[in-house]
Amino acid sequence: MSDFLTRFAPSPTGRLHLGHAASAFHVWQAAERAGGSVLLRIEDIDQTRCKPDFTDGILEDLAWLDFDWTGPPRIQSEHFADYARVVERLTELGLTYRCFRTRTDMAAETEAAGLTPGSPFTGQPLPAELEAERLSQEAPFAWRLSLEKCRDYLGPEYDRLSFEVCGLDGATRIEKARPGLHGDINLTRKDAPTAYHVACTHDDARQGITHVIRGTDLEDAAHIHVLLQALMGWPTPIYTHHPLVLGPDGHKLAKRFESQSLASLREAGLTPRDVKKLAGV
Repeated sequence: MSDFLTRFAPSPTGRLHLGHAASAFHVWQAAERAGGSVLLRIEDIDQTRCKPDFTDGILEDLAWLDFDWTGPPRIQSEHFADYARVVERLTELGLTYRCFRTRTDMAAETEAAGLTPGSPFTGQPLPAELEAERLSQEAPFAWRLSLEKCRDYLGPEYDRLSFEVCGLDGATRIEKARPGLHGDINLTRKDAPTAYHVACTHDDARQGITHVIRGTDLEDAAHIHVLLQALMGWPTPIYTHHPLVLGPDGHKLAKRFESQSLASLREAGLTPRDVKKLAGV
């Protein structure tokens, strides 16, 4: 039996579009070539934008494309307690801090430091007295992972972090991890009990994912995921990143392009074979 296990993990913030179909084709084709299996994961931690109707639409679209998966889908919103325990563990290790900053605050700090807008954010916790005052006022905050503390905790291992990348042609290479690409990431959000990086890496470890196949828009995510895996003692999967389907504006296809939704394409009379051809897979 193959030890190849991957996953397809859409977020139900709208109907699946041609870009999602392309990603799904890459995932299932890789599993088929390896004689492995695919799990379905619904990444619905954003309780404002994610809707049950969109989850139903995902299942409908995947069934139409004739994809199947092993076991029931994992619904992330049903497992917030699991992700909370990850943050608790990292906090016990002294690797986190409460961040009360707004995006405007962070932009101002970045500018004051002479960095270009959008640079990765790194910060420090508030002084204890000021933090206690903010907490007494019930000010919203997010837990952040301190890269400085992580480097101290891991020591020389921090600079040896790496991961295996497999190209679509099957060629593999080892890439040095650069967690600093992301700065001090959010482990939780002010409006949600977890953030993407925590939920994603936790579930990959819990579900035994051996290969992660996703778009190039998430290529940099592997660099911070490797750090979380090292901190939590989780295995690191092999990563593959496929090209994206671009919209009319030349950017990543977004859910706002309704004409490219799988439901719209199906209603227009296209077949799954037509969709595969349009997706360029």
